[in-house]
Amino acid sequence: MADVTMWTDKKVKAEFEAKAQARLEALSAELAGKEGVVAIEPESGEYFIGATLGKADAAAYARYPDEWVYFARLDDTEAAIALPTW
Repeated sequence: MADVTMWTDKKVKAEFEAKAQARLEALSAELAGKEGVVAIEPESGEYFIGATLGKADAAAYARYPDEWVYFARLDDTEAAIALPTW
């Protein structure tokens, strides 16, 4: 089960999101021109791209089952959310 601290501690969630956003910014050149949704595991920097949120999640879940990752749309990276893989 994913760590529930992300739901209950705003500071922990903010730190996770800040690290993930920094990773996303660092990957911007590599992700340019790609479509869909990216799932980023902020600690490792590993990322997975899928045509939909569900497909990006499935790819991330295969490597990081029930772990928190940061999902962002590639056409609008402001549309982003931290969720545990499912």
